[in-house]
Amino acid sequence: MDFRIPPDIEAYLKELDDFIEAEIKPLENQDDNIRFFDHRREWARTDFENGGLPRHEWEALLREARIRADKAGHLRYALPKEYGGKDGTNLGMAIIREHFAKKGLGLHNDLQNEHSIVGNFPQILMLRDFGTEAQKKLIEESLAGRFRATFGLTEPHHGSDATHMETRGVPETRDGVKGYLINGEKMWITGMHIASHCMLFVRTSGKDGDARGITCFIVDAKDPAIKIEEYMWTFNMPTDHPRLSITNLWVPESAIFGPPEFGLALAQHFVHENRIRQAASSCGAAQFCIEESVKYARQRKPFGEALARNQAIQFPLVELATQCEMLRLLIFKTAWEMDQIPKPEVEKRLSDKVSMCNYWANRLCCEAADRAMQVHGGIGYSRHKPFEHIYRHHRRYRITEGSEEIQMRKVAGHLFGYMGPRKKEFAVYDAADKAAE
Repeated sequence: MDFRIPPDIEAYLKELDDFIEAEIKPLENQDDNIRFFDHRREWARTDFENGGLPRHEWEALLREARIRADKAGHLRYALPKEYGGKDGTNLGMAIIREHFAKKGLGLHNDLQNEHSIVGNFPQILMLRDFGTEAQKKLIEESLAGRFRATFGLTEPHHGSDATHMETRGVPETRDGVKGYLINGEKMWITGMHIASHCMLFVRTSGKDGDARGITCFIVDAKDPAIKIEEYMWTFNMPTDHPRLSITNLWVPESAIFGPPEFGLALAQHFVHENRIRQAASSCGAAQFCIEESVKYARQRKPFGEALARNQAIQFPLVELATQCEMLRLLIFKTAWEMDQIPKPEVEKRLSDKVSMCNYWANRLCCEAADRAMQVHGGIGYSRHKPFEHIYRHHRRYRITEGSEEIQMRKVAGHLFGYMGPRKKEFAVYDAADKAAE
């Protein structure tokens, strides 16, 4: 077994580092752009007088960084070559995201809003795999930034359980054109303030609790039937997560995206890739917090002796460093295994490992950021250090991308044979349970 980073990815990390130093760091430091990353970051990023939305200057800076990364051939790394990418692997993306996060805060990779100079493009592959011929034409529009679709799944009363969504679509023909009339509510629909469209998930048949019967529609985000009720202010500002209402929105059948009544398959299409990459980011951010704490503990000398000599400082960081090392190997191993099998097999054979990586990485990052604050004392609690920002950002991933409880339930399902490869092994117990009923 070879645990070394593959030479081609190792070389690419060096290329990315050179690009960051040559193009991104100068941009980060010009025109006082550093205000978006130093102690002023939350205020500089947030337009508090405009619903708490991201400031235009902040989003313009992120856009410029992506443009430069795309011109240099890095932004589309994970996409197929037919879309200007490099056929990047899951392992490559995991290594890159971990590498970036270990650098700390910066314009190269600010995951508060999923920004990175090596991008994540789930919608491109969704359009490729599920779109009609007309919808596939949106791929180029998306790459050009003209098609920006939000993901309309979560509702005010239904988060992790999408099968009980209350948004309904009923068949209605207008002017001889078959379509659907949609009514309901959605919440946490990220990016709605700049979206051109929304991938809207709606129950069109079946009953509450059924996985079948939910259909996805690509709808105009600016349709007057869609009203943004409020932007939800969060632990980590700025916010672009609104609660919205949908009142008598009519759409033609041609707006259906993917197989009718099987919309949840779309929602799951890219979840494993997202989760393993996000886990790698959390692991890298945790390592950054640990390393910064180690350096500070060696430099800081209260009572005439370095903090690092105290076991009360050493042992918590030792435990965190040990967990990071084990987690890092599991993330890379799982990402590599994802690359070895067809995409549909990942859900059947590896989804428990992906969930292990994701929920533990998110929790570990929060613990590492909290410990870094403690080691640094008062300055660690201040915004002059990045730990409070890292904590606030990564804390949300214990809820989004599938809450850690949902992911632990997935692991339990595989472990106890209720799903996955061990289901046959435990079939005798299921048979006994049915007989007892």
